[in-house]
Amino acid sequence: MRRLSEALYLFAITLWIGGLWVIGYLVAPVLFANLGDRQLAGMVAGKLFALIGWIGLGAAAYLVVFLLARHGVRALRGAGLWLVLLMAALAAAQLFGIQPLMEQLKLAAAAQEAMASVVRDRFAAWHGISSIVYLIQSLLGLCLLLWSGRGLR
Repeated sequence: MRRLSEALYLFAITLWIGGLWVIGYLVAPVLFANLGDRQLAGMVAGKLFALIGWIGLGAAAYLVVFLLARHGVRALRGAGLWLVLLMAALAAAQLFGIQPLMEQLKLAAAAQEAMASVVRDRFAAWHGISSIVYLIQSLLGLCLLLWSGRGLR
């Protein structure tokens, strides 16, 4: 049973962190570079970012349970648990805060003939915040990956 739980631990980390990097830094740029319709590219990218957010929350739930079961209260002193919790908090902020707000701004813009400068500026600001949060989450994922390489020994 221990081997299965460790395999699931590695799978959860691989799926979450790999998904963050592939979607954010490979797929989304390719969508915008190759689809002629920026709105369509944004819609598809948004769905993929939401999907990786849900995957992240699910993976985080398993990782927290695994680390607490494996290390008990000592997990609270280790970096791994805190990295997972911080990444999960960032994923939740994206999924339940930033992405819905950006969607509202898109709907407000769609109601108008052309995106008004105020709405466009707000969208651009939140898009920048979202990008920074995503970058931080991606870098924390690399730290978790490095920490995990040591933690299973």
